[in-house]
Amino acid sequence: MHKMTANPRKTGSIRHLGPVHISELKKAVLALPESVWDAENDSKPNRFDALDATRHIVFRFVSNFIDWRQSFDRPLWNEWRPLLEPVLAQATAAYGYANGAFPRVMLARMAPGGVIQPHRDQSPAAKWPHKIHVPLQTNDDVTFEIDGSNYHLPEGEAIELNNMGLHAVANRGSTDRIHLIFEYFDIDQPLPDWFADLQAQIAAAGR
Repeated sequence: MHKMTANPRKTGSIRHLGPVHISELKKAVLALPESVWDAENDSKPNRFDALDATRHIVFRFVSNFIDWRQSFDRPLWNEWRPLLEPVLAQATAAYGYANGAFPRVMLARMAPGGVIQPHRDQSPAAKWPHKIHVPLQTNDDVTFEIDGSNYHLPEGEAIELNNMGLHAVANRGSTDRIHLIFEYFDIDQPLPDWFADLQAQIAAAGR
């Protein structure tokens, strides 16, 4: 039985991927009515206790928490693709993957005083893709903590974060913190040995 290790290509802390052009996306996000945020947050598939009151608009999500290669588009994806895809492409250019995929794409909005409790992304589907944030709106009093180190993620820069490390967020400022958050992986990268073990276990349990 192979240990369920993370992708060795993932960062161990944070990795700066460079500035991206967010002006058009940011303008559209800030123009979203509260009714859309409320409706999308109420129907979101990512309900985890650690996220507390952070609200989300989920454009794409994994079909299950086992296989990152299987995902589905939510209703707003097609409408927002023209704004999202240029940002996604620019943010991931540094990886140089000929065939990349985005299993999860979402907006996350944290109000002043909001927190995300310390946690690690536990599911098998979270262990392989890169986890990338692009802050669309932030303030100097937002901190992102990973394994005891605090970071400030600047607006308009793509940054990969170690979602396998213990991480938390706090917004001690007076404005919302809004991030585009997504996952990215190389379709051509060989699957880890433990994935075959996992599939075999699932198949055996289903007999």
